[in-house]
Amino acid sequence: MDNAQLLKGVLEGCVLAVISEGETYGYQIISELEAAGFEDIGEGTLYPVLTRLDKNKMIQCRRAKSPLGPVRKYYSITPRGEEALSDLKARYKKITRSAEKLLYGEFDDKTEE
Repeated sequence: MDNAQLLKGVLEGCVLAVISEGETYGYQIISELEAAGFEDIGEGTLYPVLTRLDKNKMIQCRRAKSPLGPVRKYYSITPRGEEALSDLKARYKKITRSAEKLLYGEFDDKTEE
């Protein structure tokens, strides 16, 4: 199975999760994703996700001068984005629990919350 297809399904939610921690900008989002273990997330992958989230009113964008010079886009999550993130977390947990049962056999009940 292609990793890109798996990634596409969760990346939007992970980007929302990063932005939900506080206002941020593109390079910082990429850094957070890489620190969490996502490999090869570049601008060409991130910015279409940000555009989609903005278009769907899940994030908002403001432009401001960066302390290091040029104008930067800063992203923050909207109430609609918070709701979408909460829904995604619940659906993701249910799907991963089901997949673990099938892929790994016995499910460890200690991981349920």
